Amino acid sequence: MSAQRVPIPQSPRPVPVENLTSGSSSLWDRISTWASEHKGVVYTIAGVTLVVTAAGVIYYVSDSGKDAKQQESASAKRKSKKDRRKTKKDAEEKPKEEVKTEDKKPTVTAETEDELPQVDESTVATLSEQDRKDYAAKLKAAGNKAYGAKDYDRAIDLYGKAILCKQDPVFYSNRAACWNAKSDWEKVIEDTTAAINLDNEYVKALNRRANAYEQIERFSEALLDYTASCIIDAFRNEQSAQSVERLLKKVAEAKGKAILTGKEKKLPSPTFVTNYLQSFRPKPPPEGLEEEAELDDDTGKGQLRKGLIAMNRKTSDGYTEAAEAFDKALELGGLDEHEAFAYNMRGTFRYLKGDNEDALADLSKSVELNPALTQSFIKRASMHLELGNRDAAAGDFEQAMEQNKDDPDIYYHRAQLHFILSEFAEAAKDYQKSIDLDKDFIFSHIQLGVTQYKMGSIASSMATFRRCMKNFDKVPDVYNYYGELLLDQQKYQEAIDKFDTAVDMEKATKPLGMNVLPLINKALALFQWKQDFAEAEKLCQKALIIDPECDIAVATMAQLLLQQGKVTEALQYFERAAELSRTEGEIVNALSYAEATRTQLEVQEKYPQLANRLQGMGGGIGAGMR
Repeated sequence: MSAQRVPIPQSPRPVPVENLTSGSSSLWDRISTWASEHKGVVYTIAGVTLVVTAAGVIYYVSDSGKDAKQQESASAKRKSKKDRRKTKKDAEEKPKEEVKTEDKKPTVTAETEDELPQVDESTVATLSEQDRKDYAAKLKAAGNKAYGAKDYDRAIDLYGKAILCKQDPVFYSNRAACWNAKSDWEKVIEDTTAAINLDNEYVKALNRRANAYEQIERFSEALLDYTASCIIDAFRNEQSAQSVERLLKKVAEAKGKAILTGKEKKLPSPTFVTNYLQSFRPKPPPEGLEEEAELDDDTGKGQLRKGLIAMNRKTSDGYTEAAEAFDKALELGGLDEHEAFAYNMRGTFRYLKGDNEDALADLSKSVELNPALTQSFIKRASMHLELGNRDAAAGDFEQAMEQNKDDPDIYYHRAQLHFILSEFAEAAKDYQKSIDLDKDFIFSHIQLGVTQYKMGSIASSMATFRRCMKNFDKVPDVYNYYGELLLDQQKYQEAIDKFDTAVDMEKATKPLGMNVLPLINKALALFQWKQDFAEAEKLCQKALIIDPECDIAVATMAQLLLQQGKVTEALQYFERAAELSRTEGEIVNALSYAEATRTQLEVQEKYPQLANRLQGMGGGIGAGMR
């Protein structure tokens, strides 16, 4: 069964990526492994899950042991220097939210109003440099005291006078803290900007300005500041890293809604459509709709047959023609006993276009007309799951079993639901039940092997795949998925051999509608094994020539380019992935990574001194990958 490509809110991601660090840089690791995450979800919705552990992850090009030590040493040096600077700055700042009063007493105090120096713009110019410095310290100390007493207006006045005496970024930041307490976000931005202009690595001011930007919904600016803050702090501040993730989502959601509003609903790549359709057992056309039947194309039945024939081409044009034919079949009518089947097929293609509302209506009409058509219940369950309604999905499976408890498709697709929810033991039982009812459907065997692998039963999984290769030796999917298992175990040459076999079989059996996934898997294998960027890119480009709409190929290209530091080119592919997405959740997911990439470019442009530091942390956005 298909499941949503973006994780269901109450459940874990269908195929977890395991190569993520637990530290604050995990966001950036996830950006670098996005192709793997995306690939896993795409496969799952398309009806065939896969192994995505180390195998699907692009590795950072380095000798991991040596580089890790070098990076750790460099990081320690940066940390030592930064901590000394940070300690000095924290000691100077005094607002209660930043430095606890009891931590360190100020060296300068101002107990009474009479003791405070009286300065304004006209008198400060007459003071000596030393007097201005002394006055600034006294005024700042008094401001700290007023801030601690929550007398924010008084503190603002005192910090303002201190600023007249001395242009110090700490004074501006402290005054910004007062504006922050008063929720005057524009003033916060004004003062933190002044502080940052004086010290462009002032983390506290960057974070405070970022928060102010977020409060007034200037999310892109907030994201830029939080990102710069993370880089300066070497991703040690978990709160800032979480803020980046939060802002990425907000920016992506805002842009995603705009994209979705004007987005034309169209079919995804033929690779995706084929994987979805083949997740149901092949059946002959309904009686009376055979290819040789005498039917006029100007009739509903004629169009229904035309759609079935077009589907068999497994090409982009074929699927587009099929979708149009199913629409026309219902417009023309006269379908008699085939009406429920027509609603099933139109609903299927509406779903593939991301039009869930109309698709649900069609499938509901189908089961109303003919409850015995269990496939309509199964497909409707897919849509309920994509919309996050697990109970409704489970209900559809129950209704399907009431109609035909021996339909192997029911168990296969219910197993997919369990797999997505990481209920692997239950998934394995349903896959096995599906096999018991129909041992000739290859994908039940493949899925069982994948599930065994996920459960840690490696020997059982490998044995399952070896049986598959013996019993289904002409099916390219067997070699493709077995290759992924081998790749996950770092058996590189064996994996590539299996991918090559799958590619050759695809070319021989489906030259016009070949599945490009083995090409993409081989690209990942060559990069992981030999860091062969050129050949990996060539394979991805070949996949995109065959299937220009293949979002998995686009995602992989984005990742390959990112690993080479070609951030601008990678951004174009991330944006292309968003264009190819079917639903709002998918668009937001893709845009999150596009925005992260774009923000890195903006940080490097606005803070050029951070570019080298970012690279020093391990390859920019790929920091932390090994």
